[in-house]
Amino acid sequence: MTGTMTREEHARIARSIRAAEAKTAGEIFCVVARRSDTYFYPAAFMVTIGILAVSLALAWAAWQFWFDLPATTLALAQCLAFVSAMLVLRFVPSARIHLVLRGLRYRRAHDNAMKQFLARNVHITTKRTGVLIFVSLAERYAEVVADAGINAKVPQAVWNGVVAALVAKARQDRLADGFEEAVVTVGAVLAEHFPVAPGDRNELDDHVVEI
Repeated sequence: MTGTMTREEHARIARSIRAAEAKTAGEIFCVVARRSDTYFYPAAFMVTIGILAVSLALAWAAWQFWFDLPATTLALAQCLAFVSAMLVLRFVPSARIHLVLRGLRYRRAHDNAMKQFLARNVHITTKRTGVLIFVSLAERYAEVVADAGINAKVPQAVWNGVVAALVAKARQDRLADGFEEAVVTVGAVLAEHFPVAPGDRNELDDHVVEI
C-alpha cells in the first residue's frame, strides 16, 4: 500500500458514499492513515535485543577460538552500535516499521481504527448504524468497524470479505478503487438490514479523511 489519493479520487469516493447512503439508514465513514504509530520505541527495543544477541555470539566465538576479546572493547563496540542504530532510527523513520513484529503493527493499526471510530463520532448515530472503513498504509492493514446495531445482524465474515477485497486493491496501488468497492458492498449490506426511512438525515460527512 503506497501513496495517498488525488482530489478526483476523493470526489469519487464521496459520490460512492452518498449513493450508498441514499438507500440505507446507515452511515459510512472512511479513513486512511499513513501509519498508526511512530514505532520508535518498539524498533529501538528490537535493535537493542539484536545488538546484545550479536555481542553474546561474538563473545562466545572469541572464547571458543581462544581469542582475547577485552570486556572494554566489547562494551565500546556495543555502545557504538547502539548509538549508530538510534541515529538511523531517528533520522530514517521509514526503517522503523520493518523492525517491528507484524502482530504489534496490526495491534497498533487496530487501536487506531477504534480511536478513529470514536473520534469521528461513528458510534453516536441515532440508530447505532455507523460503519468505519479504515486503512493504515504503512502497516498494510484494513478494517471495517461497525456499530452495535449492525453487528447484531451482520456476521463478521461479511466484513472480512470487504477487508480482503480492499487490501487486494490497495496492494495493486488502486486504493481509491478499493474504497469505492468497499463502500458499495457495505452500502448494500446496510440497505438490506437498515433500509432508508422517511425523515432519514445524513449524520456523518460523506468523504474520506487522510491522517
